[in-house]
Amino acid sequence: MSDWRTISLWMDQLDEPLLPRAALEQDIQADVAIIGAGYTGMWTAYYLKRQAPHLHIVILEAQTAGFGASGRNGGWLMGNLLGEDRMLASLPASARKAAFDLLHGIPDEVAAVTAREGIACDLRKGGVIYSAARYPEQLTRLREHLQELRHLGLGEEDYRWLTPVELSEQLRIANAYGALYSPHCATIQPARLARGLARTLEALGVVIHERSPVTDWQPGLVRTAQASVRADWVVPAVEGYAAELPPLGRYQLPVQSLLVATEPLSAQQWAGIGLERGQAFSENSRQVTYGQRTADDRLIFGARGGYRFGGRLRNDFNLTEAERGLRRYLMGELFPQLRNVRLTHAWGGNLGMARRFQPHMLRDARNRVALSGGYGGEGVGASNLGGRTLAALILGHDNELTRQPWVQTDSAIERLRGWEPEPCRWLGYNAIIRSFVHEDEVLANPRSAPWRRRLAAKVAGTMERLMTWKVG
Repeated sequence: MSDWRTISLWMDQLDEPLLPRAALEQDIQADVAIIGAGYTGMWTAYYLKRQAPHLHIVILEAQTAGFGASGRNGGWLMGNLLGEDRMLASLPASARKAAFDLLHGIPDEVAAVTAREGIACDLRKGGVIYSAARYPEQLTRLREHLQELRHLGLGEEDYRWLTPVELSEQLRIANAYGALYSPHCATIQPARLARGLARTLEALGVVIHERSPVTDWQPGLVRTAQASVRADWVVPAVEGYAAELPPLGRYQLPVQSLLVATEPLSAQQWAGIGLERGQAFSENSRQVTYGQRTADDRLIFGARGGYRFGGRLRNDFNLTEAERGLRRYLMGELFPQLRNVRLTHAWGGNLGMARRFQPHMLRDARNRVALSGGYGGEGVGASNLGGRTLAALILGHDNELTRQPWVQTDSAIERLRGWEPEPCRWLGYNAIIRSFVHEDEVLANPRSAPWRRRLAAKVAGTMERLMTWKVG
């Protein structure tokens, strides 16, 4: 039996026996077949079953519920969607406000479900400290971002500027110039949410088959090595594992994010850091560094890990010394007092990245396939919205969920924007990441010449914009 507890700190903390559910061993018929017992698949099943209890829903999971990103992420439950500003900018003001209200309500919706279903997952809505600026160049960029948010109609109640003094009342990091605070975020113990959702679904009558990797799928039919499921609707909810189920790998590339966890810190150590309310935090680096304080007083700290040529999945997440060392270094730059603290866990996961860095929620009515993904590392909250939206699309509802710009109704999967062929993807990704690393190195050196600082920031900014340009 697989040692699923080694997947992450979160899975290691579970106080339940990780016994596998029965595998699919004979052909069956269902109304809805869902591939993957991660957040997207389970939220879709949950909202379908709550609205249409008569539906026979089957979930096929290659390993166990929470094995993928749902049991490995950083525990940010965000009221946001990757690329929301670009997708909503052209909407009328009233429609844009309604869309933002829908997004900002995600943490409260999850909190309501977990309370109703008795899912204990350490949910704390303490908000998020976004992009703490540690260099003058970061400060300028962050101020410009705040102005963009204001132009979209988001006010002080959504994003508030924190001066260095105000920031220190919540989070104390080295050499901070300021930050943005938003209340629209909670932190959770993600594996407990995933496992709790699985138990809730079974109580509602959803059938979950574990250790049943899907080998092939097509409209109306999903196959494993042992048996198959014929279904009226198929939901391939695989996110970062899309590469294993053609043709999804053309539209959702696997990118890795890697994390470390400290030992439980003392009250004195936390007094020097903050985060008393369970806030999430990030630093204004384009390398995407982020963290949270766990319910048992550990610091979780993560950063993007990489992309593999050809969109290959990473299956071995025993982090190398270099990978651990980079995260220790970045954490120590923010919190010098933690440079020698013991790290007890290190892990990572595959997440799905869509072209133009925009998630998608789609219904192919002709083939009766529903799909949500491409969350780009923000899937803890986005998957809840995705599950609600797919349920509405499958049930034929026309409502606020289905009218958003990230939703494609009655559209074929092939209409999603695909990624460029290799080696373009690999070369582009590595060029972009190297520009980000170079920028951080130059800005972190107080002796860097002004012209070098300007050049590093300009190159990195240009490369960042390239990521979202429309191709073809």
